[in-house]
Amino acid sequence: MLDYVTSYLHSSLTPGQAGNWLWALVYILVIFAGVSGIVIVMNWGERKALAHMQVRLGPMRVGPHGLMQPIADAIKLLTKEDIMPSEADKPIFWLAPVWVVMIAFSVFIVVPFGPTHAVTDMNIGILFMLGVSSLGVLGIVMAGWASNSHFPLMGALRSSAQMVSYEIAMGLAVVSAIVMTGLGGIGPYGIGSGAGSGTLSMIGIVQAQAQQHVWFIFKFFPVGLVAFFIFAVAMIAETNRAPFDLPEAESELVAGFHTEYSGLRWSLFMLGEYAGMVAVSSIAITLWLGGWLRPFPSTHGPAINIPFLWEHPEQGVVDFAFSFAPALVMLALAFFSFFNAMRMPKHPLLKIQTIGLYAFGLVLAGVGLILLAPPVRDRIQDIFWFVFKIACFMYLYIWYRATWPRYRFDQLMKVGWKVLLPLGLGVLLVTGIIGLGPEIAAWLKGVV
Repeated sequence: MLDYVTSYLHSSLTPGQAGNWLWALVYILVIFAGVSGIVIVMNWGERKALAHMQVRLGPMRVGPHGLMQPIADAIKLLTKEDIMPSEADKPIFWLAPVWVVMIAFSVFIVVPFGPTHAVTDMNIGILFMLGVSSLGVLGIVMAGWASNSHFPLMGALRSSAQMVSYEIAMGLAVVSAIVMTGLGGIGPYGIGSGAGSGTLSMIGIVQAQAQQHVWFIFKFFPVGLVAFFIFAVAMIAETNRAPFDLPEAESELVAGFHTEYSGLRWSLFMLGEYAGMVAVSSIAITLWLGGWLRPFPSTHGPAINIPFLWEHPEQGVVDFAFSFAPALVMLALAFFSFFNAMRMPKHPLLKIQTIGLYAFGLVLAGVGLILLAPPVRDRIQDIFWFVFKIACFMYLYIWYRATWPRYRFDQLMKVGWKVLLPLGLGVLLVTGIIGLGPEIAAWLKGVV
């Protein structure tokens, strides 16, 4: 049994590929805990960021700067009265929130946080992600129908129409990125090496970007950027976030498909929504932003070898500089914690909060110092860059919510069918034409 556990530590495959189901279970539990942690941080971060954008403080009462507010919210939801309408379809009413959470977390089975940091790598990984994520609409439809109420049903129908409409444009953008994996050559316009077979593997897509020395957002510029833009707009609509949050339009539908839900079941819908945001962000990062690759991954600089600090002579000074990014980020967060603690008013009622903020800063500083250790620093790089990119997408979600007004439903449908769909078809066509330019030119020359 011990050999079964330790044998995977030296493997270059994912646990699923290696057939080690114990480590696959460990990865699943770690991903579940990690994504749940991101949801907790996002809950606090969204409220604080929106508050600062609107020139107010946000949560401040529970813990230093409201850091314990998500825990207080979780306790409140777990102990809140759980109400079910008397005329509801009880089995489906129970199943709907569980279904939404299950689908949201199932997508992460093939999300690659690193070359081997995934539960498994399928040769149809991107199809699996798109297929599973599209099933989330069933949970929303079940919730609206089982509530036996007009407003939830209307919200569920709006959501199903919205998600189906934007999935088509999203799929076209994804196909464009998949086509780019088979169009070799180094750099943004690496034309001339011919078309390969391409790949649908999530890890393979990131490796193709590494081999071609370009993130696909810059591939055939501006074609890759337009494809990324289509996916970015569609993923906001897919997750029912502002400005495309018509299924939950409070001014029209009270709260949409989950109007009749409360307590724990309502919190499951929120968990599924935020997990879905992380999932679609992971797809965008993998397809267009290099996955776990750091910025400028093909730039290494002169070789460097510093004993006890950097013993990788095959890598350069640029790799060495970027390796300190995780520690520097944690130390910067610790600095801001200390800075805000010093700025706290010197009032007896705020003494505990000030001490708590200093303690939080010490924890962040300790983590930063641990990340300076070479063994830890080397192994955390891929996970750090992937999570850092997810954090950027999460902030953009908040920014969109604070900036843009909600679309009318007819406007939302118009954007999906009359703007993104033709644009997606055009991007796919142009990608193929540019990538196969030499072959097309040779064929035309032969015909003429």
